[in-house]
Amino acid sequence: MNRQYKRNIIITGGNSGMGRAMAEAFVRVQDRVFIIGRDEERLRATEQALEPHAACYRADVSQREQVATTVAEIVERAGIIDVLVNAAGFTGGVLTGVPLDEAEREWDATIDANLKGSFLMTMAVAPHLRRPGGRIIFISSIAAFTGGSRPGSAIYAASKSGLLGLTCGFARELSPQGITVNAIAPGFIANTNFTGAWSEERVNGIIAQTPVGRAGHVDDIAAAALYLASPGASFVTGEVLNVNGGWLFGH
Repeated sequence: MNRQYKRNIIITGGNSGMGRAMAEAFVRVQDRVFIIGRDEERLRATEQALEPHAACYRADVSQREQVATTVAEIVERAGIIDVLVNAAGFTGGVLTGVPLDEAEREWDATIDANLKGSFLMTMAVAPHLRRPGGRIIFISSIAAFTGGSRPGSAIYAASKSGLLGLTCGFARELSPQGITVNAIAPGFIANTNFTGAWSEERVNGIIAQTPVGRAGHVDDIAAAALYLASPGASFVTGEVLNVNGGWLFGH
């Protein structure tokens, strides 16, 4: 039976945390979601939970050959792509006292996953985005503005700051073609792979600094992504949507 979907969405890192919440949100509005990730077990579980609206592909977005092959497979199946969400990444950190070779390894791994991967995916998908109406969304972080909440976060902060540069650069190029490019900068989002192991003391300290008086939830990020992907956001491009409960604003 041929199913009719509203849009074709690609989400990297869509098999857990914020990425999974975004995938679920797009599925709820009858979109078809193509999820790219590295954890095969999580990919299978995600596909089963969201079928028939989701298809999952195992790939490392920091590897050019894997990106090219995976995007080609998705385009062959879907045709036009409506939305690309670059959510794949992880936290990495070193203090200045670590050996230089170790620091370089951490830099390379974090930048490859968080920044290079988003760049490669955007380059590969952009030719196949709907014109007009295509959307690109980068998932940055409050750390892009603060340097992170703890010492040792410089590499992660740099990678997330780099995504803001990609947002502006691609918006400048693609917006005249009817493709908007924006970023979401989450603040503290509870119970994700990034924050699930944080101590209660640390979490409570952040909430105490947050004007809305609560931690963020993955659904807060999903709601932001739905907005930026919507026709109602067609005049919004090159912007950073801060979703942090007021922990930091004015940026």
